[in-house]
Amino acid sequence: MSEERPTIRLDKWLWHARFFKSRSLAAGVVSAGKVRVDGTPASKPARAVGPGDVLTFAKENDVKIVKILDCGSRRGPAPEAHALYEDMSPEPVVRQKNPRFEGKGRPTKKDRRDLSSRLRDDGSFPLE
Repeated sequence: MSEERPTIRLDKWLWHARFFKSRSLAAGVVSAGKVRVDGTPASKPARAVGPGDVLTFAKENDVKIVKILDCGSRRGPAPEAHALYEDMSPEPVVRQKNPRFEGKGRPTKKDRRDLSSRLRDDGSFPLE
């Protein structure tokens, strides 16, 4: 006889794995259709997931791709939560900061004069 694999509600697993602070936040993201289970959008928080399923969702300007390893029985500490999944997410892209405008605030009168002297007649910057 074949054993059935253990399953858990999708919103509950996302909360157990500490991707969201509350189960209602997790349910809201799932209801909005922003979570995919094995490539298909999950529209209901009660969708059953289990070990072997791959979840894809956006979290804090990054795309998270996680493979479920275990259902978990409680929302435990972070090391216990990390044991529930394998992170398969790509490395986040680091955006280059613009040093010209970084943390300088409003330009002074001298800065504005220098800036206007570098502007072309049509109002665009020359390529350096």
